[in-house]
Amino acid sequence: MTTIQSPATRHARILGVGAHRPPRVIDNEEVCTWIDSSDEWIQQRTGIRTRRWAAEDVGVVEMSEDAAAKALAAAGLTGSDVDAVVLATVSYPYQTPAAAAVLADRLGATPAAAFDISAGCAGFCHGIALAGDLVRGGTAGNVLVVGVDKLSDFTDKHDRSTAFLFADGAGAAVVGASDEVGIGPTVWGSDGAQADAIRSKFSWLELRSAHAAAMADPIAAEAAAQEPVKWPYLEQQGQSVFRWAVWQMAPVAQRALDAAGVRAEDIDVFVPHQANARIIDAMVKQLKLPESVHVARDIVDMGNTSAASVPLAMERAMADGHAPSGGLALLIGYGAGLSYAAQVVRLP
Repeated sequence: MTTIQSPATRHARILGVGAHRPPRVIDNEEVCTWIDSSDEWIQQRTGIRTRRWAAEDVGVVEMSEDAAAKALAAAGLTGSDVDAVVLATVSYPYQTPAAAAVLADRLGATPAAAFDISAGCAGFCHGIALAGDLVRGGTAGNVLVVGVDKLSDFTDKHDRSTAFLFADGAGAAVVGASDEVGIGPTVWGSDGAQADAIRSKFSWLELRSAHAAAMADPIAAEAAAQEPVKWPYLEQQGQSVFRWAVWQMAPVAQRALDAAGVRAEDIDVFVPHQANARIIDAMVKQLKLPESVHVARDIVDMGNTSAASVPLAMERAMADGHAPSGGLALLIGYGAGLSYAAQVVRLP
């Protein structure tokens, strides 16, 4: 019987990271011109002081391209060295083609495999898991993983529960072969029973139906013209998500530590999803992280950038010197789905 051949199993690690932070800074005072709130209330509830929104003509692909180019440069590679592009996002405004395919072409990575994944704020950690497996299994030599979102396109500026939260940005990492383990086992999962906790208000079909109904009735069409556009803005059940994240995600992070065979004191930096400073504080307490572990708090200046959150926070920790080269980082992303993923990685 003929035996199917496959490359010998090898290890994988992150070779380089890159980030794109839109230049436009929106502080809490500006947000409070849209909603009835205050800088003090927003900071007290979330820890956010400012967030970044991209320009109208800068989208998911453009932000991804900038972050990816920086990650490739940091890894000493070019687009032609990339065998697969995995792009995590929930805000690319086209059903098809995948943003990853467009990005691969722009980077000169053709004919690399390219596909998008939708796992909300956990998307980047899902991407790292996939990339690590692709490299270890010999399917790809180098994989570009991008976490990117332009949530400003789907944020209702007049929704008091979300207007101050969401932001834009992109983070990227190149995963390649390694002589030693550089990406620990991923602990991940989902809870679709709580899918409504973070969701789009309307589907594209509902948007189309509303438009068609309005156009069929001249009187309704005139009335509809005076109303805000029925748009699939993001909505969130804040308290439900907060409780879920506080009580459910620390155990997931601990399982990732256990799976990697390391202890909390072995970690150099903790990079949780940047959703809420109070959630981060609660996780640090439950994990009993020592003061020697740097805790990423990119949320203060960047807000919640969904799939871009973890790579942006990781890149900043490295750039600021808080995360040593070759050090260990505990990553965890969680959000819409509800979905989550966590792993221990060795930094470039």
